[in-house]
Amino acid sequence: MPQPDVGSVRLKVSPQVARIVAPGAPRDVQLAAARGALPLSGADLLTALCFLCTSADAELKGEAVRTLRTLPATILLPVLDDPALHPRLIELLARVRISDVVLMERVIRHPAVSEGTLLHLAARAEQPVLERLADNQTRLTEAIVAAILANPHAERLLKFRLGWREEPEPADDEEAGETEVFPEAVDGNPDDIEEVSDEELEARLKEAEQKGMSKHQLALEMRVAEKIKMAMTGDKEWRNILVKDPNKLVHGAVLKNGRITEAEVAVVARNKTSSDELIRIILLNRDWLKNSDIRKSLVTHPKTPLPKAIRFIGSLTVDELKKLAKSRSVSTAIVTTARKELENRLKRSGG
Repeated sequence: MPQPDVGSVRLKVSPQVARIVAPGAPRDVQLAAARGALPLSGADLLTALCFLCTSADAELKGEAVRTLRTLPATILLPVLDDPALHPRLIELLARVRISDVVLMERVIRHPAVSEGTLLHLAARAEQPVLERLADNQTRLTEAIVAAILANPHAERLLKFRLGWREEPEPADDEEAGETEVFPEAVDGNPDDIEEVSDEELEARLKEAEQKGMSKHQLALEMRVAEKIKMAMTGDKEWRNILVKDPNKLVHGAVLKNGRITEAEVAVVARNKTSSDELIRIILLNRDWLKNSDIRKSLVTHPKTPLPKAIRFIGSLTVDELKKLAKSRSVSTAIVTTARKELENRLKRSGG
């Protein structure tokens, strides 16, 4: 799919913006616009600031940049909802608001965002933005992957997911028992978390029951250690609650619960918002990987390291390969591999 070129489409301006940025426009009007003090729509304000940011007038330029850096997201988000927004305006936001995760998520998924803008983010953004960039598999080119891997802000877990290797893998890691391709990803050190006895937890549960608290309400009040204990020992309702907990120690503990079923694991694997930690644990369990539904979900999950996802493609059925070969929601590497696998299968079967 051809991607937008920042310089290929002329940036059109409304009459209101033209009066501000035209040669000979009153300086006081330009200064008011640079400070965001004129009654303009969000799109017009962004367009005016785009021109004023390149002004030879140092004061105008400085005020425009300051305004861009401090404009509320509530003004800019509706502007980014416009699929026809000019790539140059998107690039400007990516350069000035690169640390704004909410805005950058919209920038990354905007249909008009240019390859150059995405490369800028890949090379300079910090981890939260890089994660969202890596999740947008339809635009994850080799150049963008290379830029993320070279970015000093990229954490090892993200780099492993994109195929980076610190050491060569064993020749046959499937037989060796799923070599761990992720570093441990936890929020805090497990050794620093105070243990909770069965008696303490039982007393806490009884107290909550007497107060008429639901499990959801209790989970909001529990300490990390209590949630970890409950994640590893609780029933299905507790597992469903705690697998969504933002702390990796907590939601990772759910998959270590002795009563968890393969059906529950399959749900986790299908959920595109499941964390790196959850996918990491699933990939380390050979028994779960024998489940065809789990393997199929891992192929298309954005958090599955690319080498692992590609390796699982060989276990898909012909119908699944046909769907995957036409998918627009996975990386081009996976689509290409699926097409090759499908061609080979059809040749072997004479189809």
